[in-house]
Amino acid sequence: MSVQPKSLNEITQEAIAILSREIGTANTLRFLNQFSSGYGNYTEERKELFKDLTLDQILQQIKER
Repeated sequence: MSVQPKSLNEITQEAIAILSREIGTANTLRFLNQFSSGYGNYTEERKELFKDLTLDQILQQIKER
């Protein structure tokens, strides 16, 4: 007996359907989001965001929150 392997897309769709059925849509989305690598360049964004601040100023802002 020969079993035809499923494509990765088919496996993914089946897995998402099973997760949604078993743990619900919201929890499935939360689970899948942990594997997202995000986008953009955090290092460059961080440099731009904090370019005019000293470490002491950043720490003070954190303490004020």
